[in-house]
Amino acid sequence: MANYQIAQLDEIPGVPCPCGTARRAFAEFGEGLATVHMTTISAEAQTHYHKRMTEIYVILEGEGFMELDGERIPVRPRSSIFIKPGCRHRAVGNLQCLIVPIPAFDAADEWFD
Repeated sequence: MANYQIAQLDEIPGVPCPCGTARRAFAEFGEGLATVHMTTISAEAQTHYHKRMTEIYVILEGEGFMELDGERIPVRPRSSIFIKPGCRHRAVGNLQCLIVPIPAFDAADEWFD
């Protein structure tokens, strides 16, 4: 087995998530260290948090806001946001984001108030 893996994010089927639709890569490859998601934010994006995961959001396209513990922060392409465990968050706007969960994404670590 190679010591690398390549993912073509636009060819991975999208799955529903609290933010909209996510295309997730490397869940089986990275031994639980990290994954990467290309996520299209929907108007119904839900505020949520994680107890274990840290997330890094990178805005690829669009303009809008990140809601972080109740504060609205404007974002635009190339904005990058580091979100620690426990921070209630959601993206707002017509956005395309690259999201890196660390450790790897785990649906059991999505929490809602």
